[in-house]
Amino acid sequence: MSSFTRYIIVSLSTVLFIVLVFMNFIGQWSADPVIQVLFFFIMIISVFNVGVMTSQRFEKS
Repeated sequence: MSSFTRYIIVSLSTVLFIVLVFMNFIGQWSADPVIQVLFFFIMIISVFNVGVMTSQRFEKS
């Protein structure tokens, strides 16, 4: 898998987790508290991961 494809997949999954956490925050989606905490931490980790991947892409340019 090329690095650009991996970057796109990770970015899309990050956007998905951000949307799910926001939907939970505004009350459009409900889940067990364990799932809410799990999704929140996955969102934080995935945002950090996309930031690291973005900085690596800019360093190569």
